[in-house]
Amino acid sequence: MHLPKGITEEKLIQQCKNGDLKHLEVLYKHFYGYAMGVGLRYSYSRDDAQEVVNDAFIKVFGALQYYDAGKPFKAWLRTIVVNTAIDKQRKEQKHQWGKDIENALQLESPFNAVEQLNVDDILKLLALLPDVHRTVFNLYEIDGYKHDEIAEILGIPASSSRVYLTRAKDKLREMLNKPEGKHERRV
Repeated sequence: MHLPKGITEEKLIQQCKNGDLKHLEVLYKHFYGYAMGVGLRYSYSRDDAQEVVNDAFIKVFGALQYYDAGKPFKAWLRTIVVNTAIDKQRKEQKHQWGKDIENALQLESPFNAVEQLNVDDILKLLALLPDVHRTVFNLYEIDGYKHDEIAEILGIPASSSRVYLTRAKDKLREMLNKPEGKHERRV
């Protein structure tokens, strides 16, 4: 959604900080598509992503007074959406994060995106990965976090983050090489 004529993002955010409900709605609609794009990468379905986005916007509205206008709003919003998605995953599968793979064999393998894939195809493949693999892949490859940062966010060793990333890439590569329709979700 485009902003109403004469309203900048800065003015919109300031009006939202003042508690103007109409502007909060405009803010939600304006950034919904962006937030949904981030949420989809961390969710298995549109419904899950929608839940993450709505929960994230509730957090945004509650913390807007703490937003630093000197920094990009989209980056702040993205961080909240990513953290909300990770929190949701933690609640749903607490046991998955606890796996100790510290001594797992680390394999280095480059991943080359297949040019014929579109965004929907990529999202479908990502949804087939186990939560921890998908999360680490998104944080590292798409959102640009370093392994030390991922380790802190997820409460795992940095070496585990590297292993999960390698495994995610291997599984994606394996799925790309399988005939269509032969993919199944792994847990």
